[in-house]
Amino acid sequence: MIVKTVKEVSNMIPGSELINNGDIKIEGVSIDTRTIKKNNLFIPIKGEHFNGHQFIDKAIENGAVATLWNKDEPNPPQHLPVVLVEDTLKALQTLAETYRDQLNVKVVGITGSNGKTTTKDMVEAVLSTKYNVLKTEGNFNNHIGLPLTLLRMEKHTEIAILEMGMSSRGEIEFLSNLAKPDIAVITNIGESHLQDLGSREGIAEAKLEIICGLQENGELIYTGDEPLLVSRLKDTAIKTVTFGQSKALDLYPVLVEQQESGTRFTINQHENVSFFVPVLGQHNVHNALASIAVGRYFHLPLGEIAEGLKNLRLTSMRMEVQKAPSGLTIINDAYNASPTSMKAAIQLLKDMDGYEKRILVLGDMLELGNQEKQFHFEIGQFISPSYVDYVFAYGPLSAHIIQGAKSAFTADRIAHFTDKQELAKELETIASPQDIIIVKGSRGMKLEEVIHHLLEKQS
Repeated sequence: MIVKTVKEVSNMIPGSELINNGDIKIEGVSIDTRTIKKNNLFIPIKGEHFNGHQFIDKAIENGAVATLWNKDEPNPPQHLPVVLVEDTLKALQTLAETYRDQLNVKVVGITGSNGKTTTKDMVEAVLSTKYNVLKTEGNFNNHIGLPLTLLRMEKHTEIAILEMGMSSRGEIEFLSNLAKPDIAVITNIGESHLQDLGSREGIAEAKLEIICGLQENGELIYTGDEPLLVSRLKDTAIKTVTFGQSKALDLYPVLVEQQESGTRFTINQHENVSFFVPVLGQHNVHNALASIAVGRYFHLPLGEIAEGLKNLRLTSMRMEVQKAPSGLTIINDAYNASPTSMKAAIQLLKDMDGYEKRILVLGDMLELGNQEKQFHFEIGQFISPSYVDYVFAYGPLSAHIIQGAKSAFTADRIAHFTDKQELAKELETIASPQDIIIVKGSRGMKLEEVIHHLLEKQS
């Protein structure tokens, strides 16, 4: 984490003014009094409906030794080092950028409609076999979270792996210029944020903003199966590496074997090296290819890359396999959902052999704009009774999933629910220890509650 005197902090923020003792040393920063630690610099963020300046007493009580302070805010603390700034949020971002520039660190920037967090975890697993790395934690991937992540870097951090999210144009450009990545990764272009960006073309252009801050001699690693990216990059002078399914790409899988505890695969040019990731789904092979490309950029031998992937630990609720005491297998993929990731989860169920019944539990996909009903209907049409025994859906939009599935499924095999408890009770009646259930939906649907109920009842 950043360790500086308050005077040094003030010097890193042009136009700031230091009040009181500048010799006090801060260790790390915090914008939240609930998680603030001893010797932190408190950065009170002011928003439309909140004002962190109002919590300065709690920040001091919980360990803050200095604070940034908006010049137009009254009553700065009198017995604490204070750095007066025009805007504490902009000061946080400036402090993070300056700190990043002071360190001899390489930066990997990752964006995409789906798979950002999984790819980030895979890249960390690969690079940590040799390097001291730091990655974005949780959803700290926006204009506040990314600067906080940069300020968590230690002096000895060699590589920072930064997830970059967005909801509108210009956001990833800002994050890229702040982080200055040496490598940029675009996992895919999906349908998330159609509500804000209007089209997949708009999403592609927004994701490509990640190259705005790319360092000289930097490298862009992107999915070469996506025409919207290929067409926009055909004349680029940036060094690129493509990955995906097509044999025309730089990296593609040759053999993929779905196992109960994960996925084994080989890649072109190196078919003698077998890779294993302890996570299910062919779409996660796609994410692993991106991490392999990053590992090769840092000159890691394929054996070390394979070892890193084998020891992967994913962020929770992303294809997380959970076993009930009865033996029932539940795959928790309830962190997020879009048409692309929903189809990947359904495809996974098709690839899972050795189970008596295969059951889908699907929730609403959010932020899809004015085509949301059609996207849900098409998901229902995509599901086949040849490899899915039951389809249960929860949420107002997911009613259209059931409508789309009606032509292929008998009425006793599909159902829509408006109550999660009722859904869980119905699953209890049909699920046996030899079955598998995939639970998938957007974060706002909180479908993990259904899983918790099942795990309790199956014990």
